[in-house]
Amino acid sequence: MRRRTPPPPSPLPQRDGVDPVRVRLPAGDAWGTVRDHLVARLAAGAGVIDGMLDAGRIVDADGRPVPPDMAYVPGMFVWFHRELPAEERVPFAVDVVYRDEHVVVADKPHFLATTPRGSHVAETALARLRRELGIPTLGAAHRLDRLTAGLVLFTVRPEERGAYQSLFRDRRVAKEYEAVAPHHESPALPRTVRSRIVKERGVMAAREVEGEPNAVSRVELLEERDGLGRYRLTPLTGQTHQLRVHMSALGLPILGDPLYPVVIGPVAAGDFRRPLQLLARVLEFTDPVTGRDHRFVSPRVLRAWSSYEEWAG
Repeated sequence: MRRRTPPPPSPLPQRDGVDPVRVRLPAGDAWGTVRDHLVARLAAGAGVIDGMLDAGRIVDADGRPVPPDMAYVPGMFVWFHRELPAEERVPFAVDVVYRDEHVVVADKPHFLATTPRGSHVAETALARLRRELGIPTLGAAHRLDRLTAGLVLFTVRPEERGAYQSLFRDRRVAKEYEAVAPHHESPALPRTVRSRIVKERGVMAAREVEGEPNAVSRVELLEERDGLGRYRLTPLTGQTHQLRVHMSALGLPILGDPLYPVVIGPVAAGDFRRPLQLLARVLEFTDPVTGRDHRFVSPRVLRAWSSYEEWAG
């Protein structure tokens, strides 16, 4: 099998911990100029692209500004910095739990995205850590939902990132979550939940459907009081929103969930009052580079468990 040639290194530095955008001009297209292709491909509009070209903000692999009339060359790469959106600052710190020359394990707060995506770009755990730790090569080995708090593994060296990502792809990481949800005598716990979950592009909530199970979760009650339970959740697969869907299906929706069982909608920017009571508590794995056995535990306490009145108020 022919090995794909890696792209050349970026000629532009990061800005606010965010990488520049890289665009490869695909083969088979019949555009006359680079400018025409970018106008058609990107949603920015002709005026924006023309302004960026005139200002020399779109560059080639050597860092030279792309002129507005540059001929289209299939396979060519160009780079530019996107205009960063106005983002509400998440007023909670990203705590570093562990750091060596290969990895950083961080404890992400609720409401902070793991990596740049959509309207969350500079205000993400990855961008913050790049700035705060001074590690521009830092990359995420996996992701947590923006509303979920807890442990995330980041890699220091790009050439090692694939080895760590494969841990998650091949299910060689033991993960435990903690959640606060209503407590009922039924269903009987502990139990292992199996179902088929699908998540359609453009639809906020995932859903269970008939068919071969692709999502398996272990649900255990750790303790209960005043109609609430503190639960240990162990995902044995990695479907989107899996734990949230399974808890809702058991009649135990996680406190603060805006999607399950009822889609309320996205949490408004700046509304940090009632975080989803879901925490990625434990990460355990054998380091694929050093061979060390690691077990990391988040010290966070879910607010609804420590003080339900404070969380609900």
